[in-house]
Amino acid sequence: MTVAAQRAMTSREWALLGLLSLLWGGSFFLIGVAVKELPPLTLVTLRVGLAAALLWASAPFLGVALPRSVRAVATVAVLGFGNCALPFALIAWGQTHLPSGLASILNAATPLFSVLAAHVLTAEEKLSGLKVFGTVAGLAGVAWLIGPDLLTGADANVWAEFAVLAAALAYALSAIFARRVRALGLRPIDVATGQVTAATLYLAPLALFIDRSWTLPAPSAATIAAVLTIAAFSTALAYVVYFRILAGAGATNVLLVTLLVPATSVILGAFFLHERLAGRPLLGFALIALGLAFIDGRLPRALARKFDNPTAGSRDSRLPLGPKSR
Repeated sequence: MTVAAQRAMTSREWALLGLLSLLWGGSFFLIGVAVKELPPLTLVTLRVGLAAALLWASAPFLGVALPRSVRAVATVAVLGFGNCALPFALIAWGQTHLPSGLASILNAATPLFSVLAAHVLTAEEKLSGLKVFGTVAGLAGVAWLIGPDLLTGADANVWAEFAVLAAALAYALSAIFARRVRALGLRPIDVATGQVTAATLYLAPLALFIDRSWTLPAPSAATIAAVLTIAAFSTALAYVVYFRILAGAGATNVLLVTLLVPATSVILGAFFLHERLAGRPLLGFALIALGLAFIDGRLPRALARKFDNPTAGSRDSRLPLGPKSR
């Protein structure tokens, strides 16, 4: 994709980002449910395989087109590995040892990795103090929101934490790599369909060979529902939305969703499970909002205009009041 330099997102892009956070917000919980009965490779293979089947079945309505060049095929194949197969497998394995909340916190390192990688690998998304401050503030908000006890738990598996961090790095690098797909004539729906198809081809042989999937006991209804939901909404639909945002707003902006995902999980828990939001979650939300504002750039620009023209807001107070004044 020929992605524009990191810029302030439009209202439509913010709405899509919110939708993406909802689609991915429940994925950590659903993975936590399914991984109790299904091995990680089998779970991830079902996730991408069902998503691919759904997208191809909808191809006549969605207008999915096959890649038309060797470069396009190679690009989609790389994204299928770096943006699907590898991070999905790492996160699913990590969640066999970690709570879903801690996994989502570690995954929220993605924008930080993206900012640093974009500075090194691109010409238009260079590192600035505001981006660093915004990312650090957002990560601090996520950590505060879920709870410091999750980050410092004595029973946390170090290798599982590294696995989820590696997945975050894979997401960040893939988002930067994906900027080239528009120049290859690929639309968001084409990339979404192609990458889950490629991921299925990578993972299915591994699941069959390592997990011997045909020997596994039949999963429960809850696990089947979790897998279907992850495939249809958290994968198929989510990646269409993801590439739509990436096409217009850039790699750094689209990866802000990883900061919203833990917050979304807390909101869903409060709404559906009647979990009480106390002071600490509210402060976490405030820090996340501050981080998003600084990475997006709107708040710093507004503050800069205010300080450049400090009398602008007080002009009306100096107008003479008369009978017609309001």
